[in-house]
Amino acid sequence: MSDAGLIVIGSGPAGIGAAEAFRARRPDAPLRIFTADTQQPYQRPPLSKEFLRGHTDDVAMDITTPLATDLSTPVQHIDLSNRIVTAGDAEYRYESLVLASGASPVPLPVPGGDQALQLRSLDDAKRLREATNSAKTAVVVGAGFIGCEAAASFAAQGLSVTLVAPDEAPQQKRLGDEAGKQLLRLVEATGVRFIGGTKVTSLRDGSVQLDDGTVLDADLVLAATGVSPNAGLAEAAGITLRDGHIPVGADMSTGFDGVYAAGDVAFAVNAGAGRALAVEHWQDAADQGEIAGARAAGDDDATWSGVPGFWTTIGDTDVKYHAWGDGYQRSRLIERTGGFTVWYESDGAVVGVLTCNADDDYEQGEELITAGKPAPVPMS
Repeated sequence: MSDAGLIVIGSGPAGIGAAEAFRARRPDAPLRIFTADTQQPYQRPPLSKEFLRGHTDDVAMDITTPLATDLSTPVQHIDLSNRIVTAGDAEYRYESLVLASGASPVPLPVPGGDQALQLRSLDDAKRLREATNSAKTAVVVGAGFIGCEAAASFAAQGLSVTLVAPDEAPQQKRLGDEAGKQLLRLVEATGVRFIGGTKVTSLRDGSVQLDDGTVLDADLVLAATGVSPNAGLAEAAGITLRDGHIPVGADMSTGFDGVYAAGDVAFAVNAGAGRALAVEHWQDAADQGEIAGARAAGDDDATWSGVPGFWTTIGDTDVKYHAWGDGYQRSRLIERTGGFTVWYESDGAVVGVLTCNADDDYEQGEELITAGKPAPVPMS
């Protein structure tokens, strides 16, 4: 059995962030990363954009400290009482443990749904990029940001692309009608055809059947239908989940001595928001991982408090979003030169901002959200 130290489960931004933060504070302590992934740590944001379009093959994560990563080595069991992780049929002792196991794509739950490709890992992206070489038509199911990005990337390669979603516009339920219309405009400007207010009923014989009777030709189908946290190991170990996530404090602690969770698998208290948030953004996963690693190394001051946020690129247009991410009471769209801003408020305070070609609003939005101040424009 190995010496005790830090064990990290997962090699995404949360796992690598934890490992680097721990190593910076305790350079001589044992550290091991276990991952089911087959690839060395890589950046996920380019997979639906530059990598999928064939513009780059370099998606390696920028790691400042050499880290030993056990690839293709999923963890089978966690013994919290004895501080033992079982992986690859061997047992490893730990002093501290960071659960950064991420999330997995939700399969398309219709007959023939297993024919659809997914986009989460680098291996997924390679399969999808190879499929575009011989495809002429593509259907993307799901108009979240990954679906919109991938659809635009397919169109940029000359494919005839249809984006299908239950909402009348992309992200309508999450971001509101006005934001949905703006995102729809950006998607359609890339050459993608959007069909909203409908659901896929089946996949068969190179086609996609919709619930209104429409049949779409599809040489390839991408299911961008969301993700589910990989929290099964934690639950089996005795950690009680919340909405499928591992609940943790602003210090990323699970409440079990020496055990932390970060990234997509975590439901973490944000000290700035004053409540727990489920966030699926790359940078926030990295930030949470750094906090978990710092805490595991003995840094008692590290807490998660920043406003979650991310950038997305639809075609050649960047859209930026800052928000606590757990809802809003009212919103208002403001037209900007060559773009727009959508302000979101609850109880008289800004809780989110969505911008396109309005960087000043994006930066101001983060400040207002942090301070809990009203929007700079009338909201009614």
